[in-house]
Amino acid sequence: MSTNERAIRALKEILQKPGNDVCADCGAPDPGWGSCSLGVFICLDCSGIHRNIPEICKVKSLRLSHWEDHEVQFMAENGNELMKAKYESAVPVYYYKPTLKDCQVLREQWIRAKYERKEFSKPGKSLTYESEVREGALMKRGRDNGQFLSRRFVLSEREGTLKYYTKYDAKEPKAVIKVDAINATFQPEKIGNPNGLQITYLKDYSTRNIFVYHENGKEIVDWFNSIRAVQLQYLRVAFPGATDAELIPKLTRNFLKEGYMEKTGPRQTEGFKKRWFTLDQRRLMYFKDPLDAFAKGEVFLGNNDNHYSVSAGLPTGTHCNGAWQHGITIETPDRCFLFTCETESDQQDWLKHFKNVMNAQMSPQDYTMEALLKHRH
Repeated sequence: MSTNERAIRALKEILQKPGNDVCADCGAPDPGWGSCSLGVFICLDCSGIHRNIPEICKVKSLRLSHWEDHEVQFMAENGNELMKAKYESAVPVYYYKPTLKDCQVLREQWIRAKYERKEFSKPGKSLTYESEVREGALMKRGRDNGQFLSRRFVLSEREGTLKYYTKYDAKEPKAVIKVDAINATFQPEKIGNPNGLQITYLKDYSTRNIFVYHENGKEIVDWFNSIRAVQLQYLRVAFPGATDAELIPKLTRNFLKEGYMEKTGPRQTEGFKKRWFTLDQRRLMYFKDPLDAFAKGEVFLGNNDNHYSVSAGLPTGTHCNGAWQHGITIETPDRCFLFTCETESDQQDWLKHFKNVMNAQMSPQDYTMEALLKHRH
């Protein structure tokens, strides 16, 4: 047996230790790479990010690279659990830890924050996300012309608001958004920028979308986590008896599912038209274009016990004029909604998400949202 074969066998044994069976940074299963300078096991995608920080990270394939004996020994002495205790000992509860499903900029800044900037190694360290006021310029997409222009944004913990101004020296903001109404989620593909962030909030009973980006990855992720920090502070005051574990799910969230479906109108005699759909908790919104500022309509998905249901297929006699034949029918107390999907797999995926939402018990906030949307209609 060659020296390297022995090294690879030893690494396989080290991988069996608790914590080493998933990527140290995103949690992906079966990591195939190791950082022989940090002593952690990581996945292929995260290894690419580590490779871009050569001052602190030296990565090798667990199967294909040549490993020195002292490097194998270093991996054995450290490993994911021990390094997590070192580099993640003081991660704030509001800080968003990316998973394997998250975009590149979130994962890169998480990795840089941990190992390069060592932000979470010591408790009590002053963090940029916790400033009372955050102010700066972000590129914002125009609602009507679709152009991205620089706009001044101000996030205030004391006021619990996010404001933006059309001119940098303007005294009055274009919009004042309460932080408890904000959702923010990274959308690089939709926006067409690797650092693209979608901010949504409720305005006059309608969902308003704002699309922004910053050329600097650290800057846009700092804004994202600053919003989460202010949201948590607001919720702690609003719900003094709640634990952080109960409040964290109320911070920013990723959409459950997005994609195209076709839908018909309320009389169900109109032609099916292709629309972009976003499922955000119990709200199914549809848009003519994925980057529209306002949804053309919203469907509230309540609980099965409250006369909400979903099923595959369309009612008998429905005239389906489109090319998409995989139907979905949603019944609400007020009306019936008909959709078609391009493929059966897409239909099944939408059905799975709809059923999961309708099977879940409604919270007091859900009942409030249901009433708001009914008031709008």
